[in-house]
Amino acid sequence: MKTVLISGAGVAGCALAYWLRRRGFEVTVVERACGVRPGGQAVDVRGVALDVVERMGLLGRVREAATRMRGMSVLDADGNELHRTTEATFSSGRLDSGDIELLREDLVGMLEQLASGEAEFMYGDRVTALAQDEHGVRVDFEHGPSRPFDLVVGADGLHSAVRALVFGPEERFSHHLGMRLAIFSAENFLGLDDWQLWQRDGDAGYGIHPVRGNAELRITFGFASGPLDPGARHPEALRRQVAERMGALRWERTRLLKALWAAPDFYADAMAQVHVAPWSRGRVVLLGDAGYCASPLSGQGTSLALVGAYELADALGRAGGDHGPAFARYEARLRPFAALNQALATENPGGPASEASVERAKNAFTLAD
Repeated sequence: MKTVLISGAGVAGCALAYWLRRRGFEVTVVERACGVRPGGQAVDVRGVALDVVERMGLLGRVREAATRMRGMSVLDADGNELHRTTEATFSSGRLDSGDIELLREDLVGMLEQLASGEAEFMYGDRVTALAQDEHGVRVDFEHGPSRPFDLVVGADGLHSAVRALVFGPEERFSHHLGMRLAIFSAENFLGLDDWQLWQRDGDAGYGIHPVRGNAELRITFGFASGPLDPGARHPEALRRQVAERMGALRWERTRLLKALWAAPDFYADAMAQVHVAPWSRGRVVLLGDAGYCASPLSGQGTSLALVGAYELADALGRAGGDHGPAFARYEARLRPFAALNQALATENPGGPASEASVERAKNAFTLAD
Protein backbone atom coordinates (compact mmCIF):
# COMPACT_ATOMS: atom_id res chain seq x y z
CA MET A 1 0.00 0.00 0.00
CA LYS A 2 1.39 3.41 -1.01
CA THR A 3 1.96 5.83 1.87
CA VAL A 4 1.16 9.53 1.53
CA LEU A 5 1.95 12.39 3.90
CA ILE A 6 -0.31 15.43 3.66
CA SER A 7 0.98 18.63 5.28
CA GLY A 8 -2.01 20.72 6.36
CA ALA A 9 -5.38 19.76 7.85
CA GLY A 10 -7.47 22.44 6.21
CA VAL A 11 -10.10 22.03 3.51
CA ALA A 12 -7.66 20.70 0.90
CA GLY A 13 -5.74 18.36 3.21
CA CYS A 14 -8.77 16.80 4.91
CA ALA A 15 -10.64 16.33 1.63
CA LEU A 16 -7.60 14.71 0.02
CA ALA A 17 -7.12 12.39 3.01
CA TYR A 18 -10.67 11.13 2.58
CA TRP A 19 -10.40 10.55 -1.17
CA LEU A 20 -6.98 8.89 -0.98
CA ARG A 21 -8.20 6.43 1.65
CA ARG A 22 -11.15 5.60 -0.60
CA ARG A 23 -8.60 4.71 -3.30
CA GLY A 24 -6.54 2.45 -1.08
CA PHE A 25 -3.67 4.69 0.05
CA GLU A 26 -2.29 4.81 3.59
CA VAL A 27 -2.57 8.45 4.65
CA THR A 28 -0.97 10.57 7.37
CA VAL A 29 -1.91 14.23 7.90
CA VAL A 30 0.39 16.55 9.85
CA GLU A 31 -0.92 19.89 11.13
CA ARG A 32 1.01 22.41 13.21
CA ALA A 33 -2.13 23.59 15.05
CA CYS A 34 -3.36 21.49 17.95
CA GLY A 35 -6.71 20.75 16.30
CA VAL A 36 -9.21 22.20 13.83
CA ARG A 37 -8.48 25.90 13.71
CA PRO A 38 -11.34 28.05 15.09
CA GLY A 39 -12.57 31.28 13.56
CA GLY A 40 -12.03 32.44 10.03
CA GLN A 41 -14.35 33.83 7.42
CA ALA A 42 -17.42 32.37 5.81
CA VAL A 43 -16.42 30.42 2.70
CA ASP A 44 -18.30 29.47 -0.44
CA VAL A 45 -18.86 26.05 -1.98
CA ARG A 46 -19.84 26.74 -5.57
CA GLY A 47 -20.45 25.06 -8.89
CA VAL A 48 -18.52 21.85 -9.44
CA ALA A 49 -17.30 21.88 -5.81
CA LEU A 50 -20.88 21.09 -4.77
CA ASP A 51 -20.53 17.86 -6.75
CA VAL A 52 -17.42 16.97 -4.72
CA VAL A 53 -19.25 17.58 -1.44
CA GLU A 54 -22.20 15.51 -2.66
CA ARG A 55 -19.91 12.61 -3.60
CA MET A 56 -18.52 12.75 -0.05
CA GLY A 57 -22.02 12.41 1.36
CA LEU A 58 -21.79 15.82 3.06
CA LEU A 59 -24.13 17.94 0.96
CA GLY A 60 -27.01 17.72 3.43
CA ARG A 61 -24.83 18.66 6.41
CA VAL A 62 -23.20 21.50 4.49
CA ARG A 63 -26.61 22.91 3.55
CA GLU A 64 -27.76 22.70 7.18
CA ALA A 65 -24.68 24.68 8.28
CA ALA A 66 -25.17 27.39 5.64
CA THR A 67 -25.44 31.04 6.60
CA ARG A 68 -28.99 32.42 6.39
CA MET A 69 -28.52 35.95 5.11
CA ARG A 70 -31.60 37.96 4.07
CA GLY A 71 -29.57 40.68 2.39
CA MET A 72 -27.07 43.47 3.01
CA SER A 73 -26.64 47.21 3.44
CA VAL A 74 -23.81 49.36 2.11
CA LEU A 75 -22.86 52.24 4.42
CA ASP A 76 -20.91 55.45 3.98
CA ALA A 77 -17.97 56.47 6.17
CA ASP A 78 -20.32 57.68 8.93
CA GLY A 79 -22.56 54.61 8.90
CA ASN A 80 -25.41 56.08 6.84
CA GLU A 81 -27.07 53.58 4.53
CA LEU A 82 -26.35 54.18 0.88
CA HIS A 83 -27.86 51.04 -0.58
CA ARG A 84 -29.62 47.85 0.50
CA THR A 85 -30.58 44.67 -1.31
CA THR A 86 -32.29 41.40 -0.55
CA GLU A 87 -31.04 39.80 -3.77
CA ALA A 88 -27.34 39.27 -3.04
CA THR A 89 -24.44 39.84 -0.66
CA PHE A 90 -20.85 40.63 -1.48
CA SER A 91 -19.64 37.56 0.40
CA SER A 92 -21.85 34.90 -1.20
CA GLY A 93 -23.29 36.36 -4.38
CA ARG A 94 -26.94 35.90 -5.35
CA LEU A 95 -29.07 34.58 -2.50
CA ASP A 96 -31.26 32.58 -4.87
CA SER A 97 -28.35 30.56 -6.28
CA GLY A 98 -27.63 26.95 -5.38
CA ASP A 99 -24.22 27.85 -3.95
CA ILE A 100 -23.58 27.46 -0.23
CA GLU A 101 -21.86 29.84 2.19
CA LEU A 102 -20.80 28.46 5.58
CA LEU A 103 -18.14 29.08 8.19
CA ARG A 104 -14.73 27.69 7.33
CA GLU A 105 -14.36 26.04 10.74
CA ASP A 106 -17.66 24.18 10.25
CA LEU A 107 -16.63 22.84 6.84
CA VAL A 108 -13.16 21.79 8.00
CA GLY A 109 -14.71 20.11 11.05
CA MET A 110 -16.96 18.01 8.82
CA LEU A 111 -14.12 17.06 6.49
CA GLU A 112 -11.77 16.21 9.36
CA GLN A 113 -14.43 14.07 11.04
CA LEU A 114 -14.99 12.19 7.79
CA ALA A 115 -11.27 11.60 7.21
CA SER A 116 -10.04 11.01 10.77
CA GLY A 117 -11.66 7.61 11.02
CA GLU A 118 -9.52 6.38 8.14
CA ALA A 119 -6.34 8.49 8.17
CA GLU A 120 -3.72 9.20 10.84
CA PHE A 121 -3.71 12.81 12.07
CA MET A 122 -0.60 14.29 13.74
CA TYR A 123 -1.60 17.57 15.39
CA GLY A 124 0.86 20.00 16.94
CA ASP A 125 3.70 19.10 14.59
CA ARG A 126 5.13 20.21 11.26
CA VAL A 127 7.51 19.19 8.48
CA THR A 128 11.04 20.59 8.87
CA ALA A 129 13.00 18.74 6.16
CA LEU A 130 12.38 16.54 3.12
CA ALA A 131 14.85 14.29 1.30
CA GLN A 132 13.60 12.32 -1.70
CA ASP A 133 15.12 9.71 -3.98
CA GLU A 134 13.84 7.08 -6.39
CA HIS A 135 12.47 5.00 -3.51
CA GLY A 136 10.54 7.59 -1.51
CA VAL A 137 10.70 10.68 0.70
CA ARG A 138 12.32 10.86 4.13
CA VAL A 139 10.46 13.46 6.23
CA ASP A 140 11.75 15.14 9.38
CA PHE A 141 9.28 16.60 11.86
CA GLU A 142 9.70 19.26 14.51
CA HIS A 143 8.61 16.93 17.31
CA GLY A 144 8.02 13.42 16.01
CA PRO A 145 10.65 11.01 14.64
CA SER A 146 11.63 11.00 10.97
CA ARG A 147 9.51 8.76 8.77
CA PRO A 148 9.55 7.49 5.18
CA PHE A 149 6.66 8.05 2.76
CA ASP A 150 6.10 7.22 -0.87
CA LEU A 151 4.61 10.66 -1.62
CA VAL A 152 4.24 14.06 0.07
CA VAL A 153 1.51 16.61 -0.55
CA GLY A 154 1.89 20.24 0.44
CA ALA A 155 -1.64 21.38 1.37
CA ASP A 156 -0.35 23.84 3.94
CA GLY A 157 -1.63 27.12 2.57
CA LEU A 158 -0.33 30.43 1.29
CA HIS A 159 2.86 30.24 3.38
CA SER A 160 3.47 26.55 2.62
CA ALA A 161 6.45 25.01 4.41
CA VAL A 162 6.54 22.10 1.94
CA ARG A 163 6.71 24.52 -0.99
CA ALA A 164 9.55 26.44 0.63
CA LEU A 165 11.53 23.26 1.32
CA VAL A 166 11.13 21.73 -2.14
CA PHE A 167 10.38 24.55 -4.60
CA GLY A 168 12.13 27.55 -3.08
CA PRO A 169 11.42 30.74 -1.09
CA GLU A 170 7.93 32.18 -1.00
CA GLU A 171 8.79 35.42 -2.77
CA ARG A 172 9.32 33.50 -6.01
CA PHE A 173 5.70 32.42 -6.14
CA SER A 174 3.64 34.88 -4.10
CA HIS A 175 2.08 37.83 -5.98
CA HIS A 176 0.78 40.58 -3.71
CA LEU A 177 -2.67 42.03 -4.51
CA GLY A 178 -2.24 45.36 -2.71
CA MET A 179 -4.42 44.60 0.32
CA ARG A 180 -4.33 43.18 3.80
CA LEU A 181 -7.27 41.43 5.44
CA ALA A 182 -8.07 40.84 9.12
CA ILE A 183 -10.83 38.53 10.36
CA PHE A 184 -12.10 38.16 13.92
CA SER A 185 -15.25 37.32 15.85
CA ALA A 186 -17.25 39.31 18.40
CA GLU A 187 -20.57 39.31 20.19
CA ASN A 188 -23.39 40.69 18.05
CA PHE A 189 -23.20 44.18 19.55
CA LEU A 190 -24.81 45.62 16.40
CA GLY A 191 -27.94 43.50 16.76
CA LEU A 192 -27.77 42.25 13.18
CA ASP A 193 -30.48 39.76 12.20
CA ASP A 194 -29.26 37.65 9.25
CA TRP A 195 -28.17 40.89 7.62
CA GLN A 196 -24.72 41.94 6.40
CA LEU A 197 -23.17 45.40 6.62
CA TRP A 198 -20.48 46.68 4.26
CA GLN A 199 -18.75 49.98 4.86
CA ARG A 200 -15.86 51.72 3.17
CA ASP A 201 -13.85 54.78 4.12
CA GLY A 202 -11.12 55.65 1.62
CA ASP A 203 -8.88 52.62 1.08
CA ALA A 204 -10.18 50.71 4.14
CA GLY A 205 -13.47 49.14 5.10
CA TYR A 206 -15.48 46.43 6.81
CA GLY A 207 -17.68 43.50 5.96
CA ILE A 208 -19.72 42.40 9.00
CA HIS A 209 -22.19 39.56 9.21
CA PRO A 210 -23.89 37.60 12.01
CA VAL A 211 -23.41 33.86 12.49
CA ARG A 212 -24.39 31.17 15.00
CA GLY A 213 -28.06 32.15 15.02
CA ASN A 214 -27.15 35.87 15.16
CA ALA A 215 -25.32 35.40 18.48
CA GLU A 216 -21.93 36.24 17.00
CA LEU A 217 -20.38 38.53 14.41
CA ARG A 218 -17.63 37.76 11.96
CA ILE A 219 -15.82 40.99 11.14
CA THR A 220 -13.62 41.30 8.08
CA PHE A 221 -11.51 44.44 7.87
CA GLY A 222 -9.52 45.19 4.75
CA PHE A 223 -7.16 47.98 3.81
CA ALA A 224 -4.63 48.90 1.15
CA SER A 225 -1.17 47.64 2.06
CA GLY A 226 2.15 46.69 0.59
CA PRO A 227 3.56 43.14 0.87
CA LEU A 228 3.82 41.79 4.39
CA ASP A 229 7.36 41.25 5.64
CA PRO A 230 7.73 37.61 6.82
CA GLY A 231 9.22 38.92 10.06
CA ALA A 232 6.05 40.93 10.77
CA ARG A 233 3.63 37.99 10.86
CA HIS A 234 3.51 37.67 14.63
CA PRO A 235 -0.19 37.81 15.61
CA GLU A 236 0.18 40.59 18.14
CA ALA A 237 2.24 42.75 15.79
CA LEU A 238 -0.42 42.26 13.12
CA ARG A 239 -3.17 43.10 15.62
CA ARG A 240 -1.45 46.39 16.47
CA GLN A 241 -1.10 47.30 12.80
CA VAL A 242 -4.76 46.52 12.13
CA ALA A 243 -5.86 48.50 15.22
CA GLU A 244 -3.93 51.52 13.96
CA ARG A 245 -5.76 51.47 10.63
CA MET A 246 -9.14 50.81 12.25
CA GLY A 247 -8.58 53.61 14.73
CA ALA A 248 -8.38 56.13 11.89
CA LEU A 249 -11.96 55.39 10.80
CA ARG A 250 -15.09 57.03 12.18
CA TRP A 251 -17.94 54.50 12.11
CA GLU A 252 -18.30 52.35 15.26
CA ARG A 253 -14.59 52.81 15.93
CA THR A 254 -14.72 52.33 19.71
CA ARG A 255 -16.74 49.12 19.77
CA LEU A 256 -14.93 47.59 16.80
CA LEU A 257 -11.53 48.28 18.34
CA LYS A 258 -12.67 46.75 21.62
CA ALA A 259 -13.82 43.66 19.74
CA LEU A 260 -10.52 43.45 17.87
CA TRP A 261 -8.43 43.43 21.04
CA ALA A 262 -10.74 40.92 22.76
CA ALA A 263 -11.03 38.47 19.86
CA PRO A 264 -9.45 35.06 20.62
CA ASP A 265 -9.45 34.05 16.93
CA PHE A 266 -7.85 37.11 15.30
CA TYR A 267 -6.25 36.37 11.94
CA ALA A 268 -4.60 38.71 9.46
CA ASP A 269 -2.54 38.34 6.31
CA ALA A 270 -1.69 40.04 3.07
CA MET A 271 -3.90 39.24 0.10
CA ALA A 272 -1.78 37.37 -2.42
CA GLN A 273 -1.93 34.75 -5.10
CA VAL A 274 0.42 31.84 -5.65
CA HIS A 275 1.69 30.94 -9.12
CA VAL A 276 3.92 27.85 -9.31
CA ALA A 277 4.90 25.90 -12.43
CA PRO A 278 4.90 22.97 -12.33
CA TRP A 279 2.97 21.97 -9.22
CA SER A 280 5.17 18.94 -8.53
CA ARG A 281 8.83 18.08 -8.02
CA GLY A 282 9.60 14.40 -7.98
CA ARG A 283 7.44 12.75 -5.33
CA VAL A 284 6.19 16.04 -3.86
CA VAL A 285 3.09 17.86 -5.13
CA LEU A 286 1.20 21.00 -4.12
CA LEU A 287 -2.54 21.27 -3.51
CA GLY A 288 -4.90 24.20 -2.94
CA ASP A 289 -3.49 27.51 -1.70
CA ALA A 290 0.04 26.08 -1.50
CA GLY A 291 0.13 25.67 -5.28
CA TYR A 292 -2.52 27.98 -6.72
CA CYS A 293 -3.91 30.31 -4.07
CA ALA A 294 -6.56 32.54 -5.63
CA SER A 295 -6.91 34.65 -2.43
CA PRO A 296 -10.14 35.37 -0.52
CA LEU A 297 -10.78 38.16 -3.02
CA SER A 298 -11.71 35.50 -5.59
CA GLY A 299 -14.31 33.80 -3.41
CA GLN A 300 -13.16 30.50 -4.91
CA GLY A 301 -10.31 29.27 -2.73
CA THR A 302 -12.44 26.67 -0.94
CA SER A 303 -13.97 25.35 -4.14
CA LEU A 304 -10.52 25.09 -5.74
CA ALA A 305 -9.28 23.12 -2.73
CA LEU A 306 -12.19 20.67 -2.86
CA VAL A 307 -11.98 20.10 -6.61
CA GLY A 308 -8.18 19.88 -6.50
CA ALA A 309 -8.28 17.24 -3.75
CA TYR A 310 -10.75 15.12 -5.69
CA GLU A 311 -8.77 15.36 -8.92
CA LEU A 312 -5.38 14.63 -7.31
CA ALA A 313 -6.73 11.54 -5.57
CA ASP A 314 -8.45 10.41 -8.76
CA ALA A 315 -5.26 10.82 -10.80
CA LEU A 316 -3.22 8.85 -8.25
CA GLY A 317 -5.84 6.13 -8.13
CA ARG A 318 -5.96 5.79 -11.92
CA ALA A 319 -2.16 5.57 -12.06
CA GLY A 320 -1.94 2.99 -9.29
CA GLY A 321 0.14 5.41 -7.22
CA ASP A 322 2.67 6.06 -10.01
CA HIS A 323 3.30 9.71 -9.21
CA GLY A 324 4.78 10.77 -12.55
CA PRO A 325 1.73 10.29 -14.77
CA ALA A 326 -0.64 11.02 -11.88
CA PHE A 327 0.81 14.45 -11.13
CA ALA A 328 0.93 15.28 -14.84
CA ARG A 329 -2.76 14.39 -15.28
CA TYR A 330 -3.79 16.33 -12.16
CA GLU A 331 -2.04 19.48 -13.34
CA ALA A 332 -3.08 19.25 -16.98
CA ARG A 333 -6.72 18.96 -16.02
CA LEU A 334 -6.85 21.42 -13.13
CA ARG A 335 -4.49 24.26 -14.12
CA PRO A 336 -6.90 25.97 -16.58
CA PHE A 337 -9.66 25.85 -13.96
CA ALA A 338 -7.33 27.32 -11.32
CA ALA A 339 -6.25 30.13 -13.64
CA LEU A 340 -9.83 31.06 -14.49
CA ASN A 341 -10.75 31.27 -10.81
CA GLN A 342 -7.62 33.22 -9.89
CA ALA A 343 -8.65 35.82 -12.47
CA LEU A 344 -11.78 36.60 -10.42
CA ALA A 345 -9.63 38.31 -7.77
CA THR A 346 -8.13 40.82 -10.19
CA GLU A 347 -11.06 41.44 -12.54
CA ASN A 348 -12.48 44.33 -10.50
CA PRO A 349 -9.88 45.76 -8.06
CA GLY A 350 -11.61 46.97 -4.91
CA GLY A 351 -14.83 45.10 -5.65
CA PRO A 352 -16.30 41.70 -6.53
CA ALA A 353 -16.04 40.05 -9.92
CA SER A 354 -19.10 40.15 -12.15
CA GLU A 355 -21.83 37.53 -11.72
CA ALA A 356 -21.17 36.33 -15.26
CA SER A 357 -17.47 35.76 -14.55
CA VAL A 358 -18.19 33.87 -11.32
CA GLU A 359 -20.79 31.67 -13.07
CA ARG A 360 -18.34 30.85 -15.84
CA ALA A 361 -15.41 30.13 -13.51
CA LYS A 362 -17.21 28.01 -10.92
CA ASN A 363 -18.65 25.68 -13.55
CA ALA A 364 -15.66 25.50 -15.92
CA PHE A 365 -14.73 21.97 -14.93
CA THR A 366 -16.19 18.46 -15.02
CA LEU A 367 -15.15 15.93 -12.38
CA ALA A 368 -13.61 12.67 -13.49
CA ASP A 369 -15.95 9.69 -13.07
